[in-house]
Amino acid sequence: MTVSTYRVIGMACGHCAGFVTEEIERIPGVTAVAVDVEHDTVTVNSDRLLDLVEVRAAVEEAGYELH
Repeated sequence: MTVSTYRVIGMACGHCAGFVTEEIERIPGVTAVAVDVEHDTVTVNSDRLLDLVEVRAAVEEAGYELH
């Protein structure tokens, strides 16, 4: 299992966290997503090493920016 933490800019509430979670969960191999809106972070558990391009695309699809 792989655990990765990313910084996501633009999230302000639980709804934001839900949108980001929903999009990241669509990435094949993702097993869990934990969003911390207060600290602008997303921690992703997966059964494989995720490609940063995939994660960036998911975050952007949700309407936010990966840093």
